[in-house]
Amino acid sequence: MDATKPARFHYELGRSLAPLRDEGVLIVGSGNVVHNLMLMRRGEGVPAYDWARRFNEMARAALASGKHQTLIEFERLGEDARLSVPTPEHYLPLLYIAALQAEGETMDFIVDGYEAGSLGMLTTAAGMPAS
Repeated sequence: MDATKPARFHYELGRSLAPLRDEGVLIVGSGNVVHNLMLMRRGEGVPAYDWARRFNEMARAALASGKHQTLIEFERLGEDARLSVPTPEHYLPLLYIAALQAEGETMDFIVDGYEAGSLGMLTTAAGMPAS
């Protein structure tokens, strides 16, 4: 993954992978939507920063509604985005998964929550068969 490329590049590359779904290929994006190591707080039960919660909820809502433009243009979301995504390598995999979401398809949220105040654990999947 080339983190020097803009978010739109990664989203479009994800769209080009869509035919693989028809072949039964599972495509996984891994990382943390909110990932700021510099502002981590150690300790048991440390609450998430308000900006981390707001950004995570924005991403969750955009995925749930299929409004991917918000995810692509995340840098326009101001201070919450700047703090949540100080470097893009943990955020960009989300764009691949968003790009693979078929029209009208439900996005599953497998894991959600926060660690150390500044790490969002949101994990999502599109097109997973029901177990």
